[in-house]
This record gives sequence, C-alpha cells and structure tokens, in this order.
Amino acid sequence: MRTHIRPPAPDELSALQDIERAAGAPFRALGMPEIADDEPPALTILERHRRAGHCWVAADERDRPVAYLIAEPVDDALHVEQVSVHPRAAHRGVGRSLIAHAAGRARAQGLTALTLTTFADVPWNAPYYARLGFWTLAETELTPGLRRIRAEEGEHGLDRWPRVCMSALVGQP
Repeated sequence: MRTHIRPPAPDELSALQDIERAAGAPFRALGMPEIADDEPPALTILERHRRAGHCWVAADERDRPVAYLIAEPVDDALHVEQVSVHPRAAHRGVGRSLIAHAAGRARAQGLTALTLTTFADVPWNAPYYARLGFWTLAETELTPGLRRIRAEEGEHGLDRWPRVCMSALVGQP
C-alpha cells in the first residue's frame, strides 16, 4: 500500500474518528476493553489540531485517510498525542511514515524532540516506538508539560495499565 502524508480536509475528520475506533479494537484481545471502547477525539479537537497545522493523515492510492497523527508543541518538543493506523493499513510502515513526518515538522519549527506517552507493555506501543528510536524517560526527566499530560491521563484512568513517557531526538533544522 502506497501512502502519502498530508493535512486532512475538514470533511475527513469523521473518517479519522472511524480510524481511531478500528485501531482501538485490538486492545480488546489484550484485556483492555476500556481502551478499545474509548471514544476518539471529538471533531472540535481534531479541527483545532488541523487548523493549527498539527494533524496529518496518511492517505492511500485513492487519497483516502488510512491513518492519522495529531500533535502539539509541549515545552521544547512536538508531543505526539495520537497515532492511529486502520488495521487494513497496519504493518506497512504507515505509522513510521507519520512519525517521520512529525519529526520533520518538529525540526522545521526549531524543536529538538518528539515526545509521547504510551502503554509500556502493548507490543504496538512502547516496544514499537523503541524500534523507531524513542527511549523511555525517567520520572526525573519529565518536563512540566509531560508531568501535566501524565496527570491528565491518570485522571482518565489510563494508569490502570503501565504507561511511560518516551522521547526521540529530531536533529537540528
């Protein structure tokens, strides 16, 4: 499957929600039904990221989104809030392409790193990001923004499963 990365059109945001729902389904097999059933970001949130230039889709040969990434600057990094790949596009480098695109955007903005929070023990989460060059941050390495994000995740019940903050350098512009 060949894909290209681009910003989403306003009328594609509901398709991103569908991608999120489909991408969440495999969590059920790991005993994480709450994650599988979690609602995707609201259209207003997706639109805010789209307008800010912090939302990108991987589109297929017919220019339909099959994956998306949303991010926002946090401290001196571009924080990846969500990466979702539809199962029909999984295991084809689509997520890797979105992460690489986000790294390029971070460099262009003068940021030095990508950060994210993720589940430590889910194979397509922390172990996947480690293969892409991310490393787990120690508690003492968390920036104020990452501490805030982790606190919000805890309030939403995500700490029921082990979570980590990770970072990857993006180089200089």
